[in-house]
This record gives sequence, structure tokens and C-alpha cells, in this order.
Amino acid sequence: MNLFDDSTARDFDSSIETMTPADHTHAGGPAVIDAPEPAQPSSTESQVSAPEAAQPEVVEPPIVQHEPAPQDAVQHDVEHHAHRSEQPHAIAPQVEPAKVEAAQGEPPETAAAPSEDFAAALEHFQTETAEAAAEDHVIKGRVVKLTATHVVVDIGAKSEGMVPIAEILDHAGKPKFEPGAEIDVMREKGETEEGYVNLSHLKAQRLRSWDEVERAYQEKKPIKGVVVERIKGGLTLDIRGARAFLPGSQVDLRPIRNLDGMKGQTMEVAIIKLNKKRGNIVVSRKQLMEEEQNEKRGKTLEHLEEGSVLTGIVKNLTEYGAFVDLGGIDGLLHITDMSWGRLTHPRDLVNVGDQIQVKVLKFDKDKQRVSLGFKQLTPDPWLDAEHRYPVGAHVHGRVISVTDYGAFVELEQGIEGLVHVSEMTWSKRMKHPSKLINVNDEIDCVVLSVNPTERRISLGMRQLASNPWETLHNKYPVGAAVEGKVRNLTEFGAFIEIEDGIDGLVHVSNLSWTSRVKHPSEVLKKGDKVKAVVLAIEPDKRRLSLGIKQMQPDIWETFFSKHRIGDIVHGKVLRVANFGAFVEVAQGVEGLCHNSEAVDGNGQALHFEQGSEFDFKIIKMNQEEKKVGLSIRAVGEEASRQEVESYKHPTSSSSTSTTIGDLISWKRAGGDSN
Repeated sequence: MNLFDDSTARDFDSSIETMTPADHTHAGGPAVIDAPEPAQPSSTESQVSAPEAAQPEVVEPPIVQHEPAPQDAVQHDVEHHAHRSEQPHAIAPQVEPAKVEAAQGEPPETAAAPSEDFAAALEHFQTETAEAAAEDHVIKGRVVKLTATHVVVDIGAKSEGMVPIAEILDHAGKPKFEPGAEIDVMREKGETEEGYVNLSHLKAQRLRSWDEVERAYQEKKPIKGVVVERIKGGLTLDIRGARAFLPGSQVDLRPIRNLDGMKGQTMEVAIIKLNKKRGNIVVSRKQLMEEEQNEKRGKTLEHLEEGSVLTGIVKNLTEYGAFVDLGGIDGLLHITDMSWGRLTHPRDLVNVGDQIQVKVLKFDKDKQRVSLGFKQLTPDPWLDAEHRYPVGAHVHGRVISVTDYGAFVELEQGIEGLVHVSEMTWSKRMKHPSKLINVNDEIDCVVLSVNPTERRISLGMRQLASNPWETLHNKYPVGAAVEGKVRNLTEFGAFIEIEDGIDGLVHVSNLSWTSRVKHPSEVLKKGDKVKAVVLAIEPDKRRLSLGIKQMQPDIWETFFSKHRIGDIVHGKVLRVANFGAFVEVAQGVEGLCHNSEAVDGNGQALHFEQGSEFDFKIIKMNQEEKKVGLSIRAVGEEASRQEVESYKHPTSSSSTSTTIGDLISWKRAGGDSN
């Protein structure tokens, strides 16, 4: 029987297709067995997917390794198909539709293949099988040289290939191999224009690493990887040559803003999704951290109770406190429980990463909230502060804060005192404490008062120096003349500095004897040097009263010493008011003539005009109030009285007797009131 009739040829073509499936060799066994698709994880995998768009490169499906089929196996298959073709009830092997159509469309003379065609087909099949096996085989090569785009590798048998340079770069962009180093590669289809074989280093690494990745996935064990780049949605990890996707939500327990900063870090991860056919690996670092945290939380809760002292690590700082990891559970250390003193920010006491001991103040089991305290580990320093810092004691401290109203001085940990701005110097010209002291200055003070209940200590700096006000009356007694510089002008007077820290006030009323000064700027300017007289000293209130007009004689005192009530004076009207006129009767001395006293000899009211001059009679004098009352009416009455007196008492014997005509003239002049 002819073994190579038409049916046998068709059966052989189909056997070539069916005897070498994609995952088996001709020896009958699988070269690389694909692991069965595992069940999708319930918790973590449901939250994370491996988007192909997030992969930095197109991941090729794993390459299946084939081994060349021996000739006796092929011959056995041929005889087997020939034997089956003689049996009428043998089931024909399945043939692909395309090959059936091709076989049916051939002419009869072509379909019957001779023995020569079979030998050629067998040789072609063996060549293709050898090439396929070479492509799926990991080759040990040696780096010949590095170029800008490729790595030239010697793979033996007088052959060289090229690997893309990007496949051997580390996370810093530097080559991992130098010329002469051994490198694992796999052959790829085709050749370069220069005749070099196309090679891949990543595929060789991936093939070797998949076994370990699958084992870690099946046994649910962590595996280490290196972050190689930041991609959209997360990070790409290199796990011994295989690329894995780490979503951003699975990097840490809390969201990380700067994923770029993790490039190059080595970390342990858990494989939560694996698809070998598609080459997808999704990992999670958060899952391992949660498992570790849950384990630590369980141990911590066993001995966590109020009042217990634990050791923790500062994880985060806020304006109101610090969060401390006690081992799987976080507690809040509020800023008010950090120190017995005053803190502006938690970083003044602790930093992130510090290991500290804390005391559990409150624990809510239902809400899993823990309140911690640090200052409670030490006694309250204010309990005996009154005994350790008695009033009048000299203390030394460090300035920790400067404000507008004073400076806070730390005497010890938890004990602070305030030096008020008024207690810094005896001078009143202290504008701001920063003009005298600064933060971190070491200063000496005197304790002025202690209040443990309100946790306050008042301190003073000027008390360390002698009080110049206590000895001021010895240097500048009342009535002494002093000289100083005008420091400031106010509505009520001028401040004169007579020495450093000692200012005296010249009231506006003590500027001039003669002028009515409304504002000191009318007679003084800031910076003027003036002389004054000490009028009064009040050391307790630190007040010094000065007078400038007192440097000149008191014209009022002179006037009152030279004049009496009834004296006739000549004056000039300065100002006219509704009730009368103010008249200058001497230099700087004014008197008032009321309207009722402004009457002439005939009883007619006089009209005052500014600048007009009259004779006035002094009818009132008050030296304390410096007031003088004047009258024109009294001047006329005084003149009439003098004429009558002169008539009654002649000045000489030679004077002639008064005639009736003289009497008539005197009466007309209004001299006789009767």
C-alpha cells in the first residue's frame, strides 16, 4: 500500500499542525507550563487593577520554549497516521479550515506528494523548530562594547548581537554592564541592517524571574523590588528583571504626594494580581504595612491603658501637636501636654522620627483614640516655684520671646517669667524691648512677684541698677537751675531731658510770665537747649516739674509789691469783651475794667476800643490769682474829692479867698455832690 497517497499527504499536513501545539514539545511534554489563572483576590485586588495604559512599555506575552522533535518521533507519527488511514472507521485528525480549502483546491497531480517532497518538508520543519528553540533559550553572552543606542554582545559561534541600551540602564540612567561583563540575553526575530542578531536582556531576566514571582504569589510571600520610574497612576518596580505596577494608592498607609522622590528605593511588596499570559504584575506595599500594623496593634492593645508609659515614634507634626506611633496605633500628643512651659510649635520639642516616652492620659477603646502626655512624666515645677524663686531673689535666664509689652525669660524647663517693658530700665523713653534685648540673650533679673496658681513670675531688670530718682533731690534740689534738651512736645507742655533717663516736664503755664501760650510749639522746638528751674520732685512717681519762666523775675510779684488798692495807673486796652475790657497796666500785667466801671465824670458810659488809653484806679488786687480790678468811674470821684480837700485846706497863706464865681465853676464841674 502506498503510504503517501492523497489522503496520507493531507493527514501529514494536518499532523504537522496538531502534533506541535503552542505549549508542548514534540516529545509530548510542556516546555514551560503556564500556571492556572488564580482566583481574583477579594479585598486588595478588587481595589486595584493593572491598567495597560499605565505600563511604561508593551509587555510581550511569555515566550514558550520548544525543543526540536526527534526524527523517530516524527516517523512514528507518520506511520501512525498511515495505519489510521487504512482503517475505515478511524477518526481523521482535525485540519484547519484554511488548509482544507487549500488542499481541496489543488489539482490531483499536485496533491499527491512524492517522497522527495516529504523529505524537504521534514527538513524545513526541523529548521524552524531549531530556530524557535534558539529564540526561547537564555544565552550567556559577553559585552563587547557600548554605543549610544545599543550594547554589542558576543553570543558565541562567531555571532554577535545587539541589545537596546535602555534595557541595561539602572534607575539613575547609568549602564549596569561594562565591556567584558557577562550578560543574559535571548534571541529575537530578525537581524539589524548591519547583520547583528536582535537580542533582549529584559526577556532573559523576565524568564528567570517569573518562577520566583509565581512562587511568591502562590505562597503569598513578600518579594523585593526596586522603583525604576514614576508613571501615571503609580510606580514601576523591577522585580529581578520583571516589571510590576505599584498603584499610588498602594504605596503607603497614607497618600504620598511626591512619588518621584521614591525612585531608586528598594521595598518589599505583595503580589496582588498576576497574569503571566499578558505579562501583568500588580503589587502592593500598603497591604504588607497594614498586616504589620494590625499585628503591632494587637500587641499594643494588650497592655494599653490609662496611666501606662509607652515608647513611640513621632510620625507627624501639626500646629496643635504631634502624632506618635505606639505600635500599630497612633496617639495624639497635644502641644499643651508637651511641656510645663509655653511652646510656640511642637517642633520646638520634638521632630519627626524621634523616639520618645509618653504617658497615656486617655484611651477610647470604641473610637481607638489615645491622648498622650509628655510633661506628665516629670513633676509640675510650679508646685514649689514660690519657694525656689522668692521675691527679691536674683535669677539668671534665657530670653525666649520678645513682645511689644516685654520679654519672656526661661528660668528653667517649664518656668518662665515676664520682664515688663516698664521694668527694663529707669528711663521712660523705652520704645520697644527689642532695643535693649533679643531672643536667646542671657540676662540677670530680680524676682518681683510669684503667682503659682496663674503660673506667673514678674521679673525686673532695672532693679539691678540704683534708682536715679531716689538721689535726684540731692543732685537737683527744688529751686535749682538746670539745663537740658527738649525731647518732646505735647499739648500740655514740653519734656526736657536733664540727664540720661531723667526727663522733666515744663507745663504750658510755666513757659512765660507775660504771654498766654496755648501750645509749647509757640515758644519751643524739639531739640532746643533751654534752662529751667526745678519746681518739684516726686521720686515714687518718677516725676520732675520744671519751669522756664521762673528763670526771669515774676512781674506780678513786682507789680503787687509796688502798687496798692486806690492807686491811679495809666493803661492800654488790649482786648474788648462783652463784659468789659482787658487793660495792660504794666509789662505783662493785665487788669479788668468791667462795663459798670467804664463811666465818665458826667455819668455817661464809655465805649472801649482796642488800643485806646485811659487812667484807671485799682479797686481790687488778688496776688494768688494774679487778678487786678480797674475803674474809670473811681478816677473821676477821686478827682472831685481832691478838689474839695484842696478847697478846705489851702496849700499856702498867700492864696486868695474863694469867690462865688469859683464855687459856681466847681459846681458845674460836678465837684459838689450836694
